[in-house]
Amino acid sequence: MIRYVVQRIFAALVTIWITTIAVTLLIHAVPGDPVRIMYAKFQSTPEQIEAVRTALGLDQPIWVQYGLYVGRLLEGDLGRSIVGNQPVLDILLTRFPPTLILATTSLAIAVVIGLSLGFLAAYKRGTIIDVGAMIIAIIGVSMPHFWLGLLLLFFFALQLGWLPVAGSDWRSLILPALTLGLANAAVLARLTRSAMIDIFDQDFVRTARAKGLPKTIVLYRHALRAGLVPIVSMMGLQFAYMMGGAIVVENVFAWNGVGRLAIEAVFARDYPLIQGFILFFATVVVLVSLIIDLLYAALDPRIRYS
Repeated sequence: MIRYVVQRIFAALVTIWITTIAVTLLIHAVPGDPVRIMYAKFQSTPEQIEAVRTALGLDQPIWVQYGLYVGRLLEGDLGRSIVGNQPVLDILLTRFPPTLILATTSLAIAVVIGLSLGFLAAYKRGTIIDVGAMIIAIIGVSMPHFWLGLLLLFFFALQLGWLPVAGSDWRSLILPALTLGLANAAVLARLTRSAMIDIFDQDFVRTARAKGLPKTIVLYRHALRAGLVPIVSMMGLQFAYMMGGAIVVENVFAWNGVGRLAIEAVFARDYPLIQGFILFFATVVVLVSLIIDLLYAALDPRIRYS
């Protein structure tokens, strides 16, 4: 188990290291002079532009820039934003909790609906319930986040007036969480159905039934636990996907998280903030993947001993 954990941590660190290289190269991939683009809407003299270039280290060779960037990262410094001249890390940490709340709530909705729908479809496979559940799942997978969000916004906020259009309280969380959760519940429902159908046909389930165990115990204590291994892995991927999908959903509902911050940084051409967001988001995704890998090994001992 220790060897498996060390391998996963090493892979996570390598992924973050590769991300730092990509983030350093990002500013050089922009056509034209990035400093002039960043300060295009300000009245700046050539001397001021050159001073900014020197402050950002862009007058140095790229390998020197990378070394300086990594050195600042080790000190917890992601640079300062162009708009407001604030520490990038402080901005990200301030805007991250709303995104985390949104993603966590959406995952809870997806798990409750997706597992229930998928388990029911597998248990009633071949019936009208199975067909209906999978049709709903296909519709959910096919519908883009922004379109589903606009539909929910139109009906529940504008037509019925039950929920606010935007805000930062718990009532304002319902619509964006449903937008992310319903779409991802469809994916979990399809996966759960496939996994549980395979488990229902296994010999140990048939043996448990042959021993006369109650159907409820066979289904929930034996079959469901065995089927959770691929589902837990998908849940981790879905959580990371929700963090990325929050970029669209947060802008639809004016939810004040890092997704909306990223769009604001792009429009403002705030490259230090964009670089910080990419690295911060990549680190969060890597950490979530690492946690899921460890849970995966805990559920299936064959993984950690392979």
